[in-house]
Amino acid sequence: MARDVSDTNPITDRSELVAWLDAGSKPQEAFRIGTEHEKFAFYQSDLSPVPYLGRPDRGLGGIGALLQGLQSLNGWNPIMDGDALIGLYDDHGGAISIEPGGQFELSGAPLETIHETAAELSEHIAQCHQVAAQHDIGFLSLGMTPDWTLDRVPVMPKSRYKIMTAYMPKVGTRGLDMMYRTCTAQVNLDFSSEADMVKKLRVSVALQPLATALFANSPFKDGVPSGRLSERSEIWRDTDNHRAGMLPFIFEDGMSFERYVDYALDVPMYFIKRGDHYHDVAGANFRDLLAGNLAQMPGEKAVLSDWANHLSTIFPEVRLKRYLEMRGADVGGPEQILAVSAFFTGLLYDQSVLDAAWDIVKGWSAQDRQTLRDDVPRLGLRAQIAGRPLKDIALQVLALTKAGLARRKKLNASGADEGIYLEALEARVADARCPADDLLDAFHGRWQKSVAPAYKEYVF
Repeated sequence: MARDVSDTNPITDRSELVAWLDAGSKPQEAFRIGTEHEKFAFYQSDLSPVPYLGRPDRGLGGIGALLQGLQSLNGWNPIMDGDALIGLYDDHGGAISIEPGGQFELSGAPLETIHETAAELSEHIAQCHQVAAQHDIGFLSLGMTPDWTLDRVPVMPKSRYKIMTAYMPKVGTRGLDMMYRTCTAQVNLDFSSEADMVKKLRVSVALQPLATALFANSPFKDGVPSGRLSERSEIWRDTDNHRAGMLPFIFEDGMSFERYVDYALDVPMYFIKRGDHYHDVAGANFRDLLAGNLAQMPGEKAVLSDWANHLSTIFPEVRLKRYLEMRGADVGGPEQILAVSAFFTGLLYDQSVLDAAWDIVKGWSAQDRQTLRDDVPRLGLRAQIAGRPLKDIALQVLALTKAGLARRKKLNASGADEGIYLEALEARVADARCPADDLLDAFHGRWQKSVAPAYKEYVF
């Protein structure tokens, strides 16, 4: 999350919340692709996490110094929390931010093609290395810290994270792990209408466990195999089930922007931001704020930024804002990040592919979808749904999304379409393997049951 919105326009009616979502609809020619990824910063000399203020005793800067160095390099605008620099943003929709444990995030600008995303990602990584080299910092490309225990992970100076840290243990057992020890890759995609949003949301939620299986890249916890291929995905099963999960209601008749608003209104709030101050209202109901009856802030009325910020604190497998956020994949290296974007772009941005994908998933029951979601962190592509091996569905869906990318005809300078970013996926699916399988093979083989080599082999 790059930065919280500031918009003091008052909200007086629930219909305005619906209209705010609906305003995200745009014509197909205006569709864009926004790619986000997080990465762990570590000191290369001792493989330890990087605090915000660094290691002054060793003359090494930290997360704050990385942000300052990047700002000097790229000239982006600062994002502040009090006196702390907590992020940067440009004038084209891109941003750099920090997650609770110092995970370094790029929220890419909305771009027309994945070729442009590849160039953006390459430039960002090059700039990060240019600055990080001065401070002995490297960047790990795994979905969960392989050996850092929670008490070793530093805390970033962001007010909203202080509120979340206090609240998370009240609503689940893994919330702090999610905040401080995981990294993801996401892609944000557009819709043209309410009906288009509904179909895209249904297809992408149903197939999000497939994305988890394809990109599973977090098999370790506390220095040993956890028994799962994606420990990051497993963590989400008991983080806060009031705001996470597979959204079974979206498959019911009558799904709409209005129905999602009703869902979001009942998700407990974290905070209200007024000026530069974050007010802790964790557990409060947005309906009470809308009515001016919030117990923690009597008489306070909702403004538009409250709604936008509240939606950013809801964490289902696919999140609806003024676009759709795909949230199921572990982060990996650049090849994997681009593959996440290519996979969902081909799937959702070609109507015939979207329709064919809906034909695949529409017969699945809510229990089918949930069982797959529960099984995938452990089994990956070896899971099944409705009696079918997930590997077979993966091959079918990959063929569809590759065809969708071919029909987009977005070519690079060499004349290749965006399907080139799926090539690594195709090779893995044939053997029902994911990146975590390679990590486990290395751990039990040449790494001699140590995760330390990951800090050299699985880095940006």
